[in-house]
Amino acid sequence: MTSYGQFCPVAKAMEIVGEKWTMLILRELLLGTTRFADFQRAISRISPTILSRRLKSLEEKGLVMRKRESGRENYEYRLTPCGKELHEILVPMAIWGMRWARSQLSDEELDVGFLMWDIRRNIKTEYLPSGQTVLCFSFRDVPDQASVKKTSSWWYVIDEDDVDLCDEDHFKDVDLYVTCDLRTMVEIWEGDRELRKAIADESVTVVGDQGLIRTMHEWFGLSPRAYVRPATQDLETGMVT
Repeated sequence: MTSYGQFCPVAKAMEIVGEKWTMLILRELLLGTTRFADFQRAISRISPTILSRRLKSLEEKGLVMRKRESGRENYEYRLTPCGKELHEILVPMAIWGMRWARSQLSDEELDVGFLMWDIRRNIKTEYLPSGQTVLCFSFRDVPDQASVKKTSSWWYVIDEDDVDLCDEDHFKDVDLYVTCDLRTMVEIWEGDRELRKAIADESVTVVGDQGLIRTMHEWFGLSPRAYVRPATQDLETGMVT
């Protein structure tokens, strides 16, 4: 990023983290993502070239360290103490975004890959039965488009605390099928629609194991910021509602 030419600490910080995609990469690092392929799954619209450049830049600036995975040729990326301090910035930013910036989501912003990845890390496995559980989520309004990394069906293969997300059918026995429109699931995920009501009015259809259906509101964890309610502001009076 071009220098702002100021010694202001805000300007200097933005020179490090202000490039496009950088804050999303940091978001993923703070949420535990460590592998290159998993960054691509969580940020599906970034090109591998740009992702590689941003990770290298963060490494050079001391926010990220790269380590070879034990016994493998791949690398893991982890935050340094410097990078971890950004948690104190990103959490308030996420809360602010949920309160002020989510009221009008365009269809283009409904990123199915990110939604599925975020659901993956918030499934409450303690409420699932022991042994393997396979969930299939399908979206009526998402066409299969490999060129833009879109697929209409996604599978979660869950073994105890391990949750694996697949965008291809591995032909395992599915315990529960969940079908809805993408916007409906985003609204449920962000706390704007209640899951049980969406199932009751058939905005969401669930077919399969009755125990999983009955306890879905327990194991299907919502966004960690779903408790934040959207706000509006009257520009004439300054009143916030």
